[in-house]
Amino acid sequence: MITDSKYLFEVAKNNHYAIPHANFIDSNSARVFVKTAEKRGLPILLAFAQSHSSILSLDEAAAIGKFYAESVSVPIVLHLDHGEDFDFIKRAIDLGFSSVMIDASQKSFDDNIAITQKVVDYAHNRNVVVEAELGHVGANDVSESDQVTDSVYTEASKVVAFVEATNVDSLAISIGTAHGVYKGEPKINFERLHEIASLTSVPLVLHGGSSSGDENLGRCAREGITKINIYTDFLVGAYQAVKEAKPQNYIDLKKAADAGMEKVLDHYFDVFGTQAIKE
Repeated sequence: MITDSKYLFEVAKNNHYAIPHANFIDSNSARVFVKTAEKRGLPILLAFAQSHSSILSLDEAAAIGKFYAESVSVPIVLHLDHGEDFDFIKRAIDLGFSSVMIDASQKSFDDNIAITQKVVDYAHNRNVVVEAELGHVGANDVSESDQVTDSVYTEASKVVAFVEATNVDSLAISIGTAHGVYKGEPKINFERLHEIASLTSVPLVLHGGSSSGDENLGRCAREGITKINIYTDFLVGAYQAVKEAKPQNYIDLKKAADAGMEKVLDHYFDVFGTQAIKE
């Protein structure tokens, strides 16, 4: 069932676990994520990034996401990831996304506030929740971002002013992860996470979760992060499964890729300690 993330994040925050955010790029990946969540009886954010609209149009993503989310009984948040401009985000809301992200993290602090306020005003009037980013989570080779960028840590001193000015529902922070494929394992700044978490009650989310290390991510979930984004690891898992299965036809190839993605999501449900939502 489609829902927003407000109650899910509140429960996750209070119980010290995180919910997986899974980026889909086609019908197969969306189906795998939703069916795996249903099998486990656990919530997820089913996410589509604006930069992937060259692979799948926003209209197609909305139709696919709503179809699969409404086919199961577990809570599914249909989320627009890395919305880059107001018009695209507005279309996503009008098409039925229950959650949207405005990523103005590379703009000035004041400009980030201004565009985030505009998105929040439109979204909240339509009962849609909003995620924003303060600081910047950089991007590597393969990611849901459309360009390679460096990370800029979130300044704790700016968090309170940003949250109060924008009234965002969740905040993506930069504490050492990056989008895409890592060379080695990132060093997470847990001191910065703790400092930010002590300053605001707004749920904190982490981008660039793929290949960040199970110990790092499990600790993030226990120590203040309520949602962790995964994308690249699904691609890697699908590819590895295909290589191992050595399929002889397209149907078997798709089955192997699906199994690979399911395995990755199952794994992260366990790493994040995700719990079922009790009514």
